[in-house]
Amino acid sequence: MTTRRSFLKQTSILSAGLMVGPAALRAKKPLIGVQLYTVRDAMAKDPVGTLSKVAAIGYNSVEGATYTGTEKYYGMTPKEFKKVLKDNGLVMLSSHYRLGEDLDHGQAVQGTILHDWNRAIDDAAEVGQKYMVCAWLSESERGTLDHYKKVAEDLNKGGEKCKKAGIQLCYHNHNFEFIPQDGKLPYDILLGTDKNLVKMEMDIYWITRAGQDPIKLFQENPGRFPLWHVKDMDNTPEKKFTEVGSGIIDFKKIFKYKQTAGMKYFFVEEDICPGSPFDSIQKSYNYIRKNLV
Repeated sequence: MTTRRSFLKQTSILSAGLMVGPAALRAKKPLIGVQLYTVRDAMAKDPVGTLSKVAAIGYNSVEGATYTGTEKYYGMTPKEFKKVLKDNGLVMLSSHYRLGEDLDHGQAVQGTILHDWNRAIDDAAEVGQKYMVCAWLSESERGTLDHYKKVAEDLNKGGEKCKKAGIQLCYHNHNFEFIPQDGKLPYDILLGTDKNLVKMEMDIYWITRAGQDPIKLFQENPGRFPLWHVKDMDNTPEKKFTEVGSGIIDFKKIFKYKQTAGMKYFFVEEDICPGSPFDSIQKSYNYIRKNLV
């Protein structure tokens, strides 16, 4: 028997479906992201125009690289930046931040995990971010294993604040975390953080450069790697950065383990490009669209 309440509910659902129309039946395009550090020079000169170019290539997701110090997004307030993203059909679900031990002319740098982190979280929430990522540790922030333990404590505290706002803190690796100290890896200490408060953004290039197996790390730490950086390594002694699909990293195999890793989003990043970074991210996009998503 259909009650008045169930009838109204069914009617509202049908009406909503009619208003949405055929678009609701179309599958959403997979999110293919790019880390804006790749186009950092262009973003510094013309962030609005650069985001338009990124979207024109086909990217629909970006990861921020510049917040620290200015406490703005590429010179824009969170509200202004979110509008520019929306106007270009982009979302920014993640952005990079610094730990904040380093001083700038003797002064603490704001908008870092250690300084004015609450404001950074508020801004991230306004933009619509789901993740905030500790981008790297400077040489002075690395130090001994004991210092890495302090960093891990700071990450836990920063992650707890993020969690209260519905945001996940992550740590982005390079290769220095895999240089042994007294027979131990600093990365293992960072993995020893609370897995609910601190997850990992795996940079697959740097993991490979460090002689580590990304799939093995996924299997040993399932669900710990919701974010990936995707960039390839060329087949030269220098092991230079190259476009995805142009090097020696087997991304097709690695992507088969995305569920084990807990991967939610990935971002193309190429720290140094041989020519125009826009040409490089176009080439990576073409390979990913055809082979990985």
